[in-house]
Amino acid sequence: MKHLFYSLILVMVLGCSGIDKPKKPKNLISKDKMSEIMYDLYMLNAAKGINRKILEANGIMPLEYLYKKYSIDSLQFAESNTFYAYDSKAYSAIIEKVKKNLEKHKDLYETMNLAEQKTKDSINLANKKAKDTLKVKEPTLP
Repeated sequence: MKHLFYSLILVMVLGCSGIDKPKKPKNLISKDKMSEIMYDLYMLNAAKGINRKILEANGIMPLEYLYKKYSIDSLQFAESNTFYAYDSKAYSAIIEKVKKNLEKHKDLYETMNLAEQKTKDSINLANKKAKDTLKVKEPTLP
């Protein structure tokens, strides 16, 4: 049993030791721009999860939209993402920026959603009152 345990430890150490840090890409995306891209990516994926049919009907593909918006290609994004992901501190800093940005905009979107819901409720209430006034009253003859 001890031999098996030591063998597994040895295999894990030798297997994991060959991972080298990725080389810095020539066209590395800056950390600030990367956090903006990640923010937009989170927002588009959330929108895709909620309104997928609307996005598809308008021909919006989230990744293609991001590539065009930031003038990057998929390889540049993948290489930059891999480079930053290897350094967990740098990647954590990028993700923290994204979280702060999401929190900052969360209040705005909640306020907009609340205002939209109030408008819908007002319209529904007005429609309900209009339907109530259209009802035919029974004759009240003695």
